[in-house]
Amino acid sequence: MNIGDMRHRIILQKKVDITDADGFTTQQWQDVATVWAAVENLSGREYWQAAAVQAENTVKFTIRYRQDLDTSMRIKFRDKYYNIIAIDNIKYRNEYIEIKTQEVVQSGS
Repeated sequence: MNIGDMRHRIILQKKVDITDADGFTTQQWQDVATVWAAVENLSGREYWQAAAVQAENTVKFTIRYRQDLDTSMRIKFRDKYYNIIAIDNIKYRNEYIEIKTQEVVQSGS
């Protein structure tokens, strides 16, 4: 990974419970962090593996390592939202994380 490849800003989001004045609880997406990322469309073997599970618009993001990332979160990139499918701590070095995602067709922000 070349640090120069990480030239896109993405927003990591997680769902949180919000209680309104009437005591009703709803879930909303909340920004966790804005980070630099390398962004790639999946190609070749990775694309066909993703297609086998009907994952359309699959995108791979690579960011610096962080511990607070999990598959219940999503990524906002260029006004589109991406559900996290898989997280890979590359070579277990705690340096970079590869995040495979699928675009959310209707975000319902």
